[in-house]
Amino acid sequence: MPSVLAAVFGDASQYSMRDTARIRIELLAGLTVALALVPEAVAFAFVAGVHPLVGLYAAFIVGLITAVFGGRPGMISGATGALAVVMVSLVAQHGVEYLFAAVVLMGIIQIFFGLMRWGKFIRLVPHPVMLGFVNGLAIVIFLAQMTQFKVPGTAEVSGHGMSGGEWLSGLPLALMLGLVALTMAIIWVMPRVTKFIPAPLAGIAIVALIVIGFNLDVPRVGDMASIKGGLPGFHMPMVPLNFETLEIILPYAVILAAIGLIESLLTLNLVGEITGNRGGASRECIAQGAANTVTGFFGGMGGCAMIGQSMINVKSGGRTRLAGIAAAVFLLIFILFAAPMIEQIPLAALVGVMFMVVIGTFAWNSLKILWIVPRTDALVIILVTFVTVATDLATAVVVGVIVSALAYAWQNATRIRATTRDSVTDEGAKVYEIRGPLFFGSVEGFTELFDIAGDPEKVIVDFNDSRVADQSALTAIEAVAAKYQAAGKSIKLRHLSRDCHRLLSRAGQLIVESDDDPDYQIATDYSVKTGVLGGGH
Repeated sequence: MPSVLAAVFGDASQYSMRDTARIRIELLAGLTVALALVPEAVAFAFVAGVHPLVGLYAAFIVGLITAVFGGRPGMISGATGALAVVMVSLVAQHGVEYLFAAVVLMGIIQIFFGLMRWGKFIRLVPHPVMLGFVNGLAIVIFLAQMTQFKVPGTAEVSGHGMSGGEWLSGLPLALMLGLVALTMAIIWVMPRVTKFIPAPLAGIAIVALIVIGFNLDVPRVGDMASIKGGLPGFHMPMVPLNFETLEIILPYAVILAAIGLIESLLTLNLVGEITGNRGGASRECIAQGAANTVTGFFGGMGGCAMIGQSMINVKSGGRTRLAGIAAAVFLLIFILFAAPMIEQIPLAALVGVMFMVVIGTFAWNSLKILWIVPRTDALVIILVTFVTVATDLATAVVVGVIVSALAYAWQNATRIRATTRDSVTDEGAKVYEIRGPLFFGSVEGFTELFDIAGDPEKVIVDFNDSRVADQSALTAIEAVAAKYQAAGKSIKLRHLSRDCHRLLSRAGQLIVESDDDPDYQIATDYSVKTGVLGGGH
């Protein structure tokens, strides 16, 4: 029994069924998350152009499955705006049934990524990209709350919540702002008074009691849509099972799978930094895929990890799988039994909670380090933040990684150097001591280091302080050797790895072997066997 509980609820060192205080914290954190999930799921359903229950069912199913099987306790998943803005085109052109089919295929693709253990590549995301990601996300969460400051029924929800509608003004706006400020103040003060209940939940409860008790005329959850419904039922997507259908849904499924995994894995890293947990990337991919596959068969719009709700959870004390499971179960209870009560909650209270999430999510220290870190890193932080707000999280991360990789390649390309000296053992020979990595970006600089016409009859190139990284480097070495030999001069290569010995086509004639040759690898066995690096010199 203990092993089962540990598998479901997390590390036994963190959680015990006898620890009633921990159970209370986890359940209350889950309740807080569930309350915040309701307007988000409804809003994202509107973005995708589907019924609100399609978004709520996705939040329940995706949230439950990922909470039980995901790679990181404490994470919350559900319907998200990043996916909804992609789905709207498919729904508009082909209908919601094609969306369900695309979500099923999306899940299968994510499961494949997890089984291939490709989730580990999230480690290639540099820290400046992470800073830009969280900053951009904080801004997106902030902008998404602006819709709540518009007259109910006039705003068109968009990916960032800023499409059309009449703004509140006068007393309604003042009342809305006052309630938002009150919620934020309660969340800020409550931990200093008591930690018996999560501060966000206290803020929602107190403000809701004030609004309901005094019958204040402010926008409420029910003004967005009714959340009342039944249990989600099994539903096969009503689409033709043919190649034409696959042509329609495959592009959307691939894009949705990529966006969902990128956002989920970045959330996994962010939650891991807060909770001190590591690993689980491939497991999270499989859990997200399984959740979306199931969701597509139960009339849900699919989803991925939600940073805003995950931050609410961990800041409320949620550290185990119980909090995520509780959030999903509470959400289902709202749909089945408590819709009239939940629909009375003022949106101002939920906006206040999300504003505190924005404050806690934004990496304020990044504003200071912009003037300290290298200019390239500062540019990446700003660029990723801007692209996140202007487009979507996945695009921003890809752009940031590409820019960071290009900057890194350029910096290394300019590090190639050579010092020259006369050889002690080979009289009359000139020695080039190469320093810096030799790869595709630095081969041109490497070639320019040599004075073939002015060099003596014997030349030695020493790679003791260099590293040969790829096929372009090998080709450059052989090209330099060929030029010396064409000029009637001899050239010897020292301190190349055993891998280079095998791959250089004329290694026996060029390389001087020694006991202190390096032992790194630069190519796979396939490259050696097929001779793709031979060059034919």
